Amino acid sequence: MILPQTYLGTLILMTFGLLCAGLWASTYKLAGKLRFEVYYIDFAVGLGFAAVFFAFTFGNLGFDGFSILDDLLQAHKRQWVEALGAGMIFNLANMFLLAAMSVSSMAVAFPVSLGLTFVIGLLLGQIGQPPSSAVFVYLGCALILCAVLMDAMAHRTAVAASRAASVQQSKSARRSTGPVKALLLAGVGGLLMVGIYPLLKMASTGDAPLGGYSLMLLMAAGAFLSTFVFSLFFMNLPIEGEPLDVGDYFRMRLNRHWPGILGGILWCAGTLAVFVSANTEHEAQLGRSLYLGLSLGGPVIAGICGLLIWKELAPGGGRARLAASVSLLLFAAGVLLVSLAHA
Repeated sequence: MILPQTYLGTLILMTFGLLCAGLWASTYKLAGKLRFEVYYIDFAVGLGFAAVFFAFTFGNLGFDGFSILDDLLQAHKRQWVEALGAGMIFNLANMFLLAAMSVSSMAVAFPVSLGLTFVIGLLLGQIGQPPSSAVFVYLGCALILCAVLMDAMAHRTAVAASRAASVQQSKSARRSTGPVKALLLAGVGGLLMVGIYPLLKMASTGDAPLGGYSLMLLMAAGAFLSTFVFSLFFMNLPIEGEPLDVGDYFRMRLNRHWPGILGGILWCAGTLAVFVSANTEHEAQLGRSLYLGLSLGGPVIAGICGLLIWKELAPGGGRARLAASVSLLLFAAGVLLVSLAHA
């Protein structure tokens, strides 16, 4: 298996993973008006392809003579089930995140959803193994919660401005989505995401743990297989618009499939970077604080892309953009404090 052999190599890999974690959702924006239910099938295809490719190339190369199959076979079957289960839970949570994006924006959905995930996960982690400075953890969680509230304000302002513009333009204009729906969808996705981490921890620890490549391969398998169940659910009970059928996916032009596939590849590469970096030799490992900071920074990158590149909150005017900007600053400050707590 190929693993970083130096501190600098691990730092570069984690920085790459941070960028992938923050940029993959932009591929949904590249898909234009494509429904997220259809986009997500391509996302799952890209995720599955990338996981297999990385596992049987980088996971088989190197000089240690330890292949991906060796890693899979030495682990207990219970750990296989845990990794597969983590992939299934992630898949459902990620669909709710994309559903929230489809009726709001990246700048709102990511900080709200993953902010809740981080806060709950960090507070639960305090119960078992408190860090050296619990005060920093609590302050960091408080800042992240404030960021979530500011994001909710930004979304509410943008929706109110959009409704006012619709009324002025046409009395028969389609009613815009209310602010509550997007926040509920993002919140459900965040709560579901919390369940991933205990399963991943159990699968990657113990007397015969799964390595980073094996963990990613099994998690991707769980996500890919469950997509066909969850996608049908969202197609038949859509968050917004008319119900879809599977035929809508196959009737799409070929050139409309690439954004979702690219999104799955980017997410897989970013997550694999985090998994692999956690399994490096001692001399190549990052400090706990830097590792946490780079692992948790994805929502900030996604929010910046939503605000600056996609101009998502432009209809809400300067007030909505200011609230979203403050939210991202609070989120980044919260991540920084949580990272310092583990220094």
